[in-house]
Amino acid sequence: MKYFGGCDVGSTYTKAVILDENGKIAASTIMRSKINAEQSSRLAMSDCISQIGDISKPEDLKYIVGTGYGRNRVPFAQENISEISCHAMGVHVTDPMVKAIIDIGGQDIKGIAVAADGTVKNFAMNDKCAAGTGRFYEAMAHSFEMSLEEFSTLSLKAKNVIPITAQCTVFAESEVIALVGEGKAPEEIAAGIQMAVAKRCFVMAKKAGALGSITLSGGCAKNEGLKKAIEKVLKTKVVELSVDPQLMGALGAAEFARKKGGAKQ
Repeated sequence: MKYFGGCDVGSTYTKAVILDENGKIAASTIMRSKINAEQSSRLAMSDCISQIGDISKPEDLKYIVGTGYGRNRVPFAQENISEISCHAMGVHVTDPMVKAIIDIGGQDIKGIAVAADGTVKNFAMNDKCAAGTGRFYEAMAHSFEMSLEEFSTLSLKAKNVIPITAQCTVFAESEVIALVGEGKAPEEIAAGIQMAVAKRCFVMAKKAGALGSITLSGGCAKNEGLKKAIEKVLKTKVVELSVDPQLMGALGAAEFARKKGGAKQ
């Protein structure tokens, strides 16, 4: 059996996927990124390889593609491909009916329009401000003295929404702390945060023409409060993926590796 790897080195998490020659996921992993991207890629791929009995090192894979923030620091990859292309391909092989993606990473938000073959038709990216990204949510959860998982569901209990006006992460955190100090309901503040981010996501999707059958990728796709807020803003249901949405970049990279490595189609 031939195997093909994708390694997505993000600013917050590193993900890896190994596909067999038929395109089936043989192994996958998600782990917190180290300060050194090369170390992150080695740890993630080693964890994946340990899940498969008949290979023992990256060189045993037929082809490997690196992607993500640290894609140039994946030493065992034959090439690297942008995370935008890899997320599009990852979503495409998971659900070919999806034609639009909102990808919320650790440091940016992307709207991606997907072509019929899984390539990128168009995209728009907000990479000049951390507001609405994974780092932003970490700061917000810290303000509420909660875990990310707890914060992601807090807004679902809200009966009203308290608008958050600040766009900057630093100012938004200060605004949230002030509202908490005033005794405002935490769930209503959280609902305001989720709605503010959802509107930012909508802008990116609209700029990219990424509308229609849409899904979320990246770690923030697991944020239930954000998903509900996006559905409200877009006035449509977000498509649930059958594979962990945080793996889409690594899955797309592995699929590119499978195609380039000469697997049977």
